[in-house]
Amino acid sequence: MSAIAASENDLRAALEQRFKGDRSGACIAAAVIENGTIAKAYHCGDAKSGRSIDDRTAFEIGSVTKTMVAALLADLIGQGEIALDDPLEKLLPPGTAVPSFNGSHISIRHLVADNSGLPSFPWRTTDLGNPYARLTEPDLLGTLAETPLNRAPGSQREYSNFAFMVLSYALAKHSAKDFETLLRERLLSPLGMDDTYIVRRPPDVRVAEGHFSNGRPTGPWDVHVDLAGAGGVRATLPDMVRYLEGQLGLRDSSITPVLARTQEPIGGADGQAAGMAWEILPTENGRTFVMHPGGTGGFSTFFAFDRAAKRGVVLLSDTALTDVGGLRRLGLHLLDPSLPVGHTAHRGDCRS
Repeated sequence: MSAIAASENDLRAALEQRFKGDRSGACIAAAVIENGTIAKAYHCGDAKSGRSIDDRTAFEIGSVTKTMVAALLADLIGQGEIALDDPLEKLLPPGTAVPSFNGSHISIRHLVADNSGLPSFPWRTTDLGNPYARLTEPDLLGTLAETPLNRAPGSQREYSNFAFMVLSYALAKHSAKDFETLLRERLLSPLGMDDTYIVRRPPDVRVAEGHFSNGRPTGPWDVHVDLAGAGGVRATLPDMVRYLEGQLGLRDSSITPVLARTQEPIGGADGQAAGMAWEILPTENGRTFVMHPGGTGGFSTFFAFDRAAKRGVVLLSDTALTDVGGLRRLGLHLLDPSLPVGHTAHRGDCRS
């Protein structure tokens, strides 16, 4: 594939190469943007499976949802209603109990930089196929109050789904709207992402069925709407292209300047640079990639871009591919074709 804009044939060929001989039978929706030129392709690894995907197919995007939560937070900060270094309590309903460590408090910055000290998933569940479905707001607040911090917030990176559940809940309560309504009003509608949703599926949108990596179907992951910040969004490929255009500054909207602010480094831990819910990856050839992978029980996602080069990539799959290599290496190759598909970059995959 050339270093200039990829054609749809180039993109389809890259998908076929990656999934040739792959026993998962995964279906992949892919897009690459280069200076405003968009190439899209759809590919299913097993042509005999009867599975099909198209522009009207919605996928669970998993933890890429967290970057949308960050956008809503950045918008609120831009309006002067809250500051990045304010304590978490300021965004939560009065009287909400929040843990601390030896007098060190969790700030808004800690939540979106993945170093709050909150664990990834503090609840025990017997339903591994749909782990968030039974969680309620009282579960969230009770667990937040009772969860001890083992270190000072900001001292160590620890990827936390719990933190982003707390954040989406806090944003919803602060706005006096449910999280899906807030997301639609402030982010989705300005970008024209009309087929993206959490629980209220738009007409004519068909939901993809998720699969394990062995090809066996699995059910969806459900979550209370205000706790959906950890990974509850479902979206079509055209809508994720619109989101990518917004991140690249190529789609004019009220939220576009806010998206740029989420990409700015806000500090991290363990020497890892971080934006607001974004992983920032410097490459050996001097480029900077901003990215976030995502995954649920039956889906995988990879979303990344190089704002300076005006190039970005989005990959959506109806299969959980983490244990068979995931989508990160393919995504990095599509982002920078000089990198081989097997390129490992500088860090391991971020957990979804």
